[in-house]
Amino acid sequence: MGVPPKTLLKVLVTQRRMRYTEFERIFTDTAQRIIGRGAANPTVGESQFRRWTSGQLKGLPNPDTCRVLEEIFGVPAAHLFAAPAASAKPRETVFNLKYEIDMTARKAQEDAGATATSISDTTIEQLRDDLADLARTYSARPAYEVWSQGRRLREDVEAHRERTQIPAQQQELLILAGQAASLLASSAFDLGDLSGAKRLARTAGLYGESARFNPLRAYAEGSLAYIAYFSGSPSQAAKLAGRALLYPGIGDVAARRLRAIEARAHGHRGDVEAARTSIILSTEEGQGTHDDLHDGISGEFGFTNERLSMSNSSTALLMGDSKQAATTAQRALALILQKPAADRSSPVLGGASADLAMARLMSGDVDGAADALTTLWAIPPDERVLGLLARACRIQRYLSEPKFRGSVLLPDLCDRIETYTRMSVPFQLGSLPARPQLDQ
Repeated sequence: MGVPPKTLLKVLVTQRRMRYTEFERIFTDTAQRIIGRGAANPTVGESQFRRWTSGQLKGLPNPDTCRVLEEIFGVPAAHLFAAPAASAKPRETVFNLKYEIDMTARKAQEDAGATATSISDTTIEQLRDDLADLARTYSARPAYEVWSQGRRLREDVEAHRERTQIPAQQQELLILAGQAASLLASSAFDLGDLSGAKRLARTAGLYGESARFNPLRAYAEGSLAYIAYFSGSPSQAAKLAGRALLYPGIGDVAARRLRAIEARAHGHRGDVEAARTSIILSTEEGQGTHDDLHDGISGEFGFTNERLSMSNSSTALLMGDSKQAATTAQRALALILQKPAADRSSPVLGGASADLAMARLMSGDVDGAADALTTLWAIPPDERVLGLLARACRIQRYLSEPKFRGSVLLPDLCDRIETYTRMSVPFQLGSLPARPQLDQ
């Protein structure tokens, strides 16, 4: 057996297969981009790199070095130099030429932009493309990667806002800044930081209001709604979702997402009839309307049929309707398994599997639940977001009921749930909410 990693930095470096030479190059490029003091930028030698990853460093490096490391990994420096909560071998991901190509292309573009006296339309087009790509690949990336890239894009957008007084460009940049804030809110939520996610979602809403762009306002209020019911405020969640539905100019996909969020809020409130009505409304065909955010960009801003089915299965569980929950969870799984493996959303795949397991437990089928959970166990640690951890905790709590005592599968299932949570990135970062919130 190998020696367990002593720092989270070691875990992340191993995941990306970064040798010292590669690490040093990325560190130097990042330092020049965000600090820009030339020879006065922080550097990293090989022996220093070894001390960092082996846990031999006492305290933290200087603030500039911490800034560079946080930019690269999207994780606070204090967490990078702390021991990871789980000692299991990290999942290895392929680190290839794409990163270096991206860094080189970005540096060339920044150098060219520095010679300009105003913003070109090409610059805005590139920012628009970068944010659209991040939204469309969101479900295939670990949340901390989305956070890191989203933060950089938001800073880039804000830097360009200061360089133009052209109203059309200002409006476009406000919308792009709002998109970046929305993606940051989603990744903060997935990493377990509800307060940070709430602040960022409100920021996105403010950008949408300033730009007079209602789809962004509706998306932000929908995000605030699900943050609210995860925080134990389902009545506020229902109010937010209902208000967002009244914004003019939103399309059918936006309405479908908000109806599903509204249904879950009613389920948490215990209002079965209102939850059932919202579920029905979320599955209706709609008016054939579209908007530039939910439909034009889609991705994380969209709301696929399998995501809708997964959300409605969770609502059915809150309603106590195990039959409907099982049916809609199975529909979600059937839809997502039709896609190529690279296009499958781990939160949807794992969430639907957990909901199916819970529905079977409610029907007394422990063996069937254990079978459904095999898909959940396969979700890699860096893709185990808050929604999956909440479902796992709910299953664990339900298994503690007297009717399951004596089941031969019970000890193994409980152990697996504990290990599953302990190995997740939110647990390693110490950002998980308290258990009562996870049990919502």
